[in-house]
Amino acid sequence: MKSILIIIFLFFTLIGNAQSNKKILRKINKFQKELNLKFLDPKTTILDSLDQLSFKGLEFYTASSKYYIKARFKRTPNEIPFLMKTSTDRLPEYVKYGEAHFEMENKKIVLNIYQNIKYSKIDEFKNDLFLPFTDFTSGDGSYGGGRYIDLKIPNDGFIVIDFNKSYNPYCAYSQRFSCPIPPEENDISLRIEAGIKNFKEH
Repeated sequence: MKSILIIIFLFFTLIGNAQSNKKILRKINKFQKELNLKFLDPKTTILDSLDQLSFKGLEFYTASSKYYIKARFKRTPNEIPFLMKTSTDRLPEYVKYGEAHFEMENKKIVLNIYQNIKYSKIDEFKNDLFLPFTDFTSGDGSYGGGRYIDLKIPNDGFIVIDFNKSYNPYCAYSQRFSCPIPPEENDISLRIEAGIKNFKEH
């Protein structure tokens, strides 16, 4: 009887995990579709005029629930605001809001999560957080200047980081922009083969 109950439990656990993975993949596909539409629309695209003519769509790594991470979130309330380096002489003010702690491929990883001081004072953006990072694909599959993930202030001690939703700085598409450079602390010593791939050299 006990073995039957274990089998039933495992069966429903597998079904639950499969349904959860499908839900995650649907959200990723929605994100990628919306990003492509933004680039295809002449009214919202950031592409230079010549690139618009030949643009067919953005390239992404194959979506995988492996890169959907529920990380432990550690708030760091006493951090001093600083000026984040960018690809130009612009220096936007950020503060380290907290840390994300998780494991991937048997490695313990800690990433700093930031909040833009200017936008934190605007109601529409006051809950927004910013995760810039680099990894072993940077310059070898993904944009050399790193990638970004947009996050929200979590309600509990965990924060979801979906690397499948990582996107390129605008500088990956045009030199017209000024883009934050991911701090060295957020360099991941792994190949994060998730999210957007490199567009082309600029």
